[in-house]
Amino acid sequence: MSIVKINVLTVPAEQRETLEKRFASRAGAVESSDGFEWFELLRPVEGTDDYLVYTRWRDEESFQAWMEGPMKSAHQGGGDRPKPAASGSSVWSFEVVQQAAPKNA
Repeated sequence: MSIVKINVLTVPAEQRETLEKRFASRAGAVESSDGFEWFELLRPVEGTDDYLVYTRWRDEESFQAWMEGPMKSAHQGGGDRPKPAASGSSVWSFEVVQQAAPKNA
């Protein structure tokens, strides 16, 4: 089954709009990657400053290939790169062991 990677980004309130705009401007950047299955940017509603960047992949190899290729290229740049919107980041990894989808009526 698939794997899930959740990047936990700590984003101060004054940087939320910046973070969301940056993700919106990169729309389509991951969708054509081999093995990519799903993406969601989850905004915190209460009790935390942590955004969750949820991605789902066919396997670990597909995720690593994206990390070493397109993602790495997107995060490298010259001295005029904007300051990160997040003040911290960590990645959680999971294997999908069960899943369900809505049943058609």
